[in-house]
Amino acid sequence: MSPTRRYALLAFALCAVSAALAQSFSGEPIRPLPEHVAGDPARVALGRLLFNDVRFARDSRQSCASCHDFAHGGADGKAHSTGHAGKTNALNTPTVFNSALNFRQSWTGREATLEERLDFIVSSPAVFNNSWTLVVARLADDAPLVARFDAAYPNGLRAENVRDALVQYLRQLLTPSRFDRFLRGEPDAISAQEKQGYARFKDYGCTACHQGINVGGNMFQKFGAMRELPNLSTSAADLGRFTVTGLEADRHVFRVPSLRNVALTAPYFHNGSVATLDEAVDVMFRYQLGRSAPAEDKALIVRFLQTLSAEHLPPAGAGK
Repeated sequence: MSPTRRYALLAFALCAVSAALAQSFSGEPIRPLPEHVAGDPARVALGRLLFNDVRFARDSRQSCASCHDFAHGGADGKAHSTGHAGKTNALNTPTVFNSALNFRQSWTGREATLEERLDFIVSSPAVFNNSWTLVVARLADDAPLVARFDAAYPNGLRAENVRDALVQYLRQLLTPSRFDRFLRGEPDAISAQEKQGYARFKDYGCTACHQGINVGGNMFQKFGAMRELPNLSTSAADLGRFTVTGLEADRHVFRVPSLRNVALTAPYFHNGSVATLDEAVDVMFRYQLGRSAPAEDKALIVRFLQTLSAEHLPPAGAGK
């Protein structure tokens, strides 16, 4: 057996163990989102304002909201986003919704926290191509904004407080769904067909990697765990976590994405290579599960996945 095959089987086994542990705590492999998230209202409001502020970009042409469109489930509907000076990003933009629940950030898990992720976004030549020093200097020219920071933070407008306000806002971007109500004991929150889809989702082993509170986002997995994908290249984008660790076992390994709002976040996968949810389910069966399924079963799974969409999207716009 090849080292790659051994790694794939071991990773899949670890996913199954993790799924079993998750199920033991709640009675189901998926757990509902919290109904309330603590946060300082003044700081959250500042974060919402900053999320929509183009002064973070060196060329003042983009904000966080430019690539995280709430109407597209917190992503942007593109295979690859454009950043500073029109540069194309190598990876598909992950959703910002529920991102605080991920065990690590980004497709490769390069950042452990939202704070680290923001540091990368600000400094990356392909995103904002800026620095916290310049960002704070620009914001300091905005007297009303400075006054709000003075009211919200004892030491006023500082880089660490700008970062904190954004993080406090991001932690509020949770998207409870009908399926969360079902998990909380409302049997009629989802239809009979959607319940069948959830049963198929579990029976086929999808919950080996997509489980827990974020229906994913809590482990790494090789893309093509049970069968090599034919279209993955040796480019940095396709090498996945290998670009972070340099370990051969991490080649084509990515953080498992959350499936919350997945019906809204097309195109799919790290490279944005799949346009529809139906096709994405087909890819998962073939390359992650290494098996086939009747078309009606896959259609039922898609019906279930649609129940993971937010009943009410968080409010967009600059806030007050």
